[in-house]
Amino acid sequence: MNDPLLPPHVQANLNAILASPSYVLAEQDVAFLARPELRPVRMQLELLKPEMAFREQGVHSTIVLFGGTQVVERPEAERRLAAARARLADHPDDPAARRAVARAERILAKCRYYDEAREFARLVSAACQKEGEPADYVIVTGGGPGIMEAGNRGAFDAGAKSIGLNITLPAEQRPNPYITPELCFQFHYFALRKLHFLLRARALVIFPGGFGTLDELTDALTLRQTRRMQAIPIVLYGREYWQRAIDFQFLADEGVIADADLDLITYAETPQEAWDAILRFHRESAATP
Repeated sequence: MNDPLLPPHVQANLNAILASPSYVLAEQDVAFLARPELRPVRMQLELLKPEMAFREQGVHSTIVLFGGTQVVERPEAERRLAAARARLADHPDDPAARRAVARAERILAKCRYYDEAREFARLVSAACQKEGEPADYVIVTGGGPGIMEAGNRGAFDAGAKSIGLNITLPAEQRPNPYITPELCFQFHYFALRKLHFLLRARALVIFPGGFGTLDELTDALTLRQTRRMQAIPIVLYGREYWQRAIDFQFLADEGVIADADLDLITYAETPQEAWDAILRFHRESAATP
């Protein structure tokens, strides 16, 4: 609003003052908060925001569930395979089309892992989340599709809470629709996201996946090996897949890890077997003086 008592050039300067970015409250100045110099503040906020929400929602402990984004449920896997075969029929001499069919067939062969991740999460959530009590063993995933979706979906099936720790990526990853809304977060910094994955973890259950899954697995193994985190079981789901993907015995035979490091890993083939391994680990840990 113009002040009739001010000369026009002074009024123009006042308008410029009010419109200046410097006049915006620092906490409301998004451009200011995005500056490189404010990185420590942004990292602190990414630490505090989920931490405060977990306390408000009564999240006491978690089970981290990792796995590939491409490991989808059977109807979607069948749809992708049919599309790949149709492309190959149109281009029978195209090596890329043949490769796409072979890859789609392998994804279809792994779709059981989606169902079993979902059942594992349902089993744990139904057993551990009681009305009016702190939420223990809450399923936490990366918040995206594939095995992550299956984990959140299993908790959703049980009417229980679950967490999604999403991350900003060049190809934007939309949260899957089964996460508890008050426990769905978006991170810019991978380091802070990794911290929240492991801070309250009582177990990691890792289904077949790619680079992201391997990254989280090797992070956890290194922290357990060096005793820089709490003692938790690391359950690799699907022995055949994991022994082909990483030859841990070879690493021990080559002397680059200790034989005892192999004991950091447990294998499971069914949801109940994975859950029993977690319960056994903590029962034996509690009995150890």
